[in-house]
Amino acid sequence: MKILWISAHPEQHSLNGHLMADGLRALEELGHEHRVSDLYAMGWKAVVDREDFGSGTGERLFVGREQERAYRERELSADIRAEQEKIAWADALVLQFPLWWFGPPAILKGWFDRVLVQGFGFGVEGPDGRTLRYGDGGLAGKRALVVTSVGARASGFGPRGIHGSMEEVLFPLLHGTFWYTGMAALPPFVVYGADRLTPTGYARRAAELRERLRALPTERPLPFRHENGGEYDADLVLRPEIAPGRTGVGVHRAQDGQDGQGDGGGQGDGGGQDDGGGSREFADACAAAQGSRTQ
Repeated sequence: MKILWISAHPEQHSLNGHLMADGLRALEELGHEHRVSDLYAMGWKAVVDREDFGSGTGERLFVGREQERAYRERELSADIRAEQEKIAWADALVLQFPLWWFGPPAILKGWFDRVLVQGFGFGVEGPDGRTLRYGDGGLAGKRALVVTSVGARASGFGPRGIHGSMEEVLFPLLHGTFWYTGMAALPPFVVYGADRLTPTGYARRAAELRERLRALPTERPLPFRHENGGEYDADLVLRPEIAPGRTGVGVHRAQDGQDGQGDGGGQGDGGGQDDGGGSREFADACAAAQGSRTQ
């Protein structure tokens, strides 16, 4: 399997940095090919501007139109084209980041904004002229796994946790980005209490990540509903007989009548931001877990 690992953390010696190193080593041991986009190390430009589109922009910049034109005419900037080539090469994407303010760091949002352009990630039409999205987009056939860390406890993201279930917190990414572009979204891998991780805790989570990567080719994706599967009407609203009486993002997930229940995990009393392992205790944990290997 060919896997693109996209990292969005500014510190290579953080929990995220160590987990990425362990994860990449596991992929090699499993016989998979991999490429890495370490956005901070690359100095990735996170903002969309005229420089992305070559010489064809007019006096007023219409972003969506210019993205599609520049993609079609191969005038997108070289850094964008390089990332699109990696995505086209890959069978699966692993996106790793610390959860900051209930979402990924801005540098990763900028990667989505600049790379998944109209004509490539979305805005693709089928033979019948229908727009392909939500299960049938431009990246259909690929898998996507989120690997993230939060500074807080899992209980706050439980069924009645104050933050909401992790699956719902990540809904804009899992459903609105992965599924919208056609990728099968896998249940996210979340490290809770990242700043308080003990050596034993780190070793356990690293082992769990290796097992998730082992299952990457076969793990059952989140059962989001297909836009063109007959469950939505012409206005893109679920038909009355589908999940009757229910509303909210959970209705777009179909699984044994348990739509939208999430994975029972969550972000607890550490607030909305996690630095991915900046504490002395975590440094000791990494040292114990990683032995003499330097990062």
